[in-house]
Amino acid sequence: MEDPELAAIRARKLEKLLAERATVPVPSNAWAGPIHLTDATFDTEIRKPGLTLVDFWAEWCGPCHRVAPVLEDIAKARTGRLRLAKLNIDENPRTPSRFHITSIPTMLLFKDGRLVDGIVGAVPKAEIEAVLAPWS
Repeated sequence: MEDPELAAIRARKLEKLLAERATVPVPSNAWAGPIHLTDATFDTEIRKPGLTLVDFWAEWCGPCHRVAPVLEDIAKARTGRLRLAKLNIDENPRTPSRFHITSIPTMLLFKDGRLVDGIVGAVPKAEIEAVLAPWS
């Protein structure tokens, strides 16, 4: 059986460590991963300042899964300059319909909420970077 005084000391120490951890800021250049969009959150997220690349995808789509790590690599390399967002078309049908998405993967590039470019298909990394180059 643990000494109650020792248990109290451990509890206070743990509480202090958790409080300190909560106040440590996350560096602005840290990759936070893609933003998962829904029909309800789409407009709010793309209107945020800067570039947002939205990946329209589905779980059953093989090419979507092949291009996903490429998109993440590109977004990691452009942390702070490009946000990567993903929208599952099966779970959120309204937004793809709004943008006339008929093939996936489709990636749409928004700057300050305005659609500026797009890519259809699981294209090579160099082609995606060429589309992003003028904007980032």
